Amino acid sequence: MTLMPETTPDTTPDATPAAGTTPSSAHPLLQRLVRDLNWPLLATLSDVNHFTATEGAHCLLVPGNPVRNLETADAAVILPELRMTFQGAFDCALVDDSIEAEVREMFNALKTPGFLFFRDGHYLGSIQKIRDWDDYLMRIPRLLNLAVKERIQ
Repeated sequence: MTLMPETTPDTTPDATPAAGTTPSSAHPLLQRLVRDLNWPLLATLSDVNHFTATEGAHCLLVPGNPVRNLETADAAVILPELRMTFQGAFDCALVDDSIEAEVREMFNALKTPGFLFFRDGHYLGSIQKIRDWDDYLMRIPRLLNLAVKERIQ
């Protein structure tokens, strides 16, 4: 797993992201997840496999491009709140833009932003796009309580 490099903002109008950053991970609310909340930034499929294979429940945030998808910023605020609401029942990581498309295809979670849930290395299902709070409160316990054979698509 890799952590996002420190970058300094460039205020020139047509600035490209600094080396090592991507449009998704460069968004301040996504940077906060890695910098302030110490979520791992998963930059390779090996990172994804290692993170999700550890014991317990895990949620990957597949953010999408925050420039094209305004819900990305919402997801970066909602997921930490959900983790607190569920009293740390799952840990979280951010999927880097460099592997986002592969991760979405691998788990058939094509809409972004997406929350992908795993337990002990097994994919349980996802919640795609931003939902009403009550929907999260109903769906997350259902996902986390599933046996591996009962996974939701």
